[in-house]
Amino acid sequence: MTAPVFVVDDFDTHGTGRYVLEGPEGRHAVAVKRLRTGEEVVLTDGAGRWAAGEVDGTEGKDRLVVRLDEVVEEPVETPRLTVVQALPKGDRGELAVETMTEVGVDAIVPWSASRCITQWKGERGAKSLAKWRATAREAGKQSRRVRFPEVADAATSKGVASLLAEADFAAVLHESGTEPLATVPLPASGDIVLVVGPEGGVSPEELALFESAGARAYRLGKSVLRTSTAGTAAAALLLGRTGRWS
Repeated sequence: MTAPVFVVDDFDTHGTGRYVLEGPEGRHAVAVKRLRTGEEVVLTDGAGRWAAGEVDGTEGKDRLVVRLDEVVEEPVETPRLTVVQALPKGDRGELAVETMTEVGVDAIVPWSASRCITQWKGERGAKSLAKWRATAREAGKQSRRVRFPEVADAATSKGVASLLAEADFAAVLHESGTEPLATVPLPASGDIVLVVGPEGGVSPEELALFESAGARAYRLGKSVLRTSTAGTAAAALLLGRTGRWS
């Protein structure tokens, strides 16, 4: 069995040594995972710092004692991939975040597109954003990542245009694209920003705004994917082509 991953706020500044995993993570390790002495675990802060360890015992029902190896930092991968995800209806947003996290996306930007059926406003918006961030955290643990994707605050179309203007490669998945994403030249480093539209599609006004910021429209394939799966499929394609899956 592969070593399970648990999230910690910080590590012992002395590096190797005894570490007590407590709180919800400790409770999950002891009561749900039922880890025992000698089993291996991985602790991470979700921001690239991590350490392998071995269970040294338990204290009560919610404290796991771990003997840690040296804390190391995973280098930031490049090119960095950000997916701007239009807000899907229902719980498909969490599905998109979960699968994009699993394939290796570095950042996810919720986008309130004009044709989104769902709009994040007030308390509902705050709860939805919290769900996306919790999903990224849990999917990061499940997929054994030590650097979880950042989930930004919801962006307007103007905010998305600003991101695209700063990118080294900017793309919008859109049926008007004549060039497939599978063949376009990609940068070896820097920032890639990909826009995935809502169920109703990217509006002509939004597409024009994004193109004026330097983005181009591309096709992903012959079939039409749901907004909740298109970003994952495109991310897998890009990460494979940039060599990050090599």
